[in-house]
Amino acid sequence: MELSLLDKLSGTLANAATVTLGTGLGLMLRGRLPERMARIMVQGVGLTTLFIGFSMASALGKARGGAIDGVVLGLIALVLGGLLGEWWRIEEALEGIGEKIKRAVRGGGSFTEGFVAASLLFCVGPMTLLGSIQNGLTGDPSILILKATLDGLSAIALTSSFGVGVGFSVLVILGYQGGIALLAGTLSQVLPDPAQDPRVLLVTGVGGLMVLGVGINLLGLTKVRVGSFLPALLLAPLVWALANRLS
Repeated sequence: MELSLLDKLSGTLANAATVTLGTGLGLMLRGRLPERMARIMVQGVGLTTLFIGFSMASALGKARGGAIDGVVLGLIALVLGGLLGEWWRIEEALEGIGEKIKRAVRGGGSFTEGFVAASLLFCVGPMTLLGSIQNGLTGDPSILILKATLDGLSAIALTSSFGVGVGFSVLVILGYQGGIALLAGTLSQVLPDPAQDPRVLLVTGVGGLMVLGVGINLLGLTKVRVGSFLPALLLAPLVWALANRLS
């Protein structure tokens, strides 16, 4: 039986709903909590984000391109992607999008920071790719429902600190995650076993390093220009294919 559009997008819509709900609850708490309590909530999300990033990055140890270790391939993809991102000024472009939305909705505070951090946190990860493919192929939203729960809880903490900009990451979730779900049929022909495919493992590992950057930013340890590394996600499978061919 052919799946309906609603079946394919059920997990994505649930994810958008939980982030919207989490943003609403976060706005209710914003200004009512002492600054130290709002800060500790964000630090909790930051520490959890570091754990998720480390877990994702471990996938690099399972991916190989011919005779070349996945960690080396991940490093090459990350450095080249970062250079391209700086050349194309992706970080500034993301901030510009956030500022335009901020002016349109008359947002205040750390609107752009919240929008960029939430968009990266909610959309860079294995659950996004694997869950969207599963939902688009079979109509099963179970992975995305779990992701939606985590994202909704994170949205509460992020919104209490950064404000309504976090909620506008829903636009990115709908576009990116929903797009993968709708293209799942095509992806399944290229990736018959996405959970074990070295290209997916490499993208997951590189994405994990980027998620670590998001966690570092949330903890205020330094400023990692995570947005500039986004091209690395596209370069990772290309680097693997080149290494595989040369080996």
